[in-house]
Amino acid sequence: MQGLGSFLPLILIIAVFYFLLIRPQQKHKKERNAMLSALKKGDKIITIGGLHGTITDLTEDRVTLKVNDNSRLVFERSAVNTVVNADDGNEEKEEKEEKKES
Repeated sequence: MQGLGSFLPLILIIAVFYFLLIRPQQKHKKERNAMLSALKKGDKIITIGGLHGTITDLTEDRVTLKVNDNSRLVFERSAVNTVVNADDGNEEKEEKEEKKES
């Protein structure tokens, strides 16, 4: 029994790390992958660099954005940070509502 007692603090530390660090990170990664796979033409997005645009063309790896009438830019799909709702143009409001519901 003395051997189990010496491993108990280590087991507790591992459990805390799992529930506070690893599990939320896995959940966030799963949500991000779902968002990236759900991209479609016409979606308004914001890239990681802060560029706002509308998707005009979409391949498995790349996204073409229309940023104004004359400019189209090609990005890696992983460079997409958020999809902005076309109805109100404000995703932060939706995120706050989702957190309240949870």
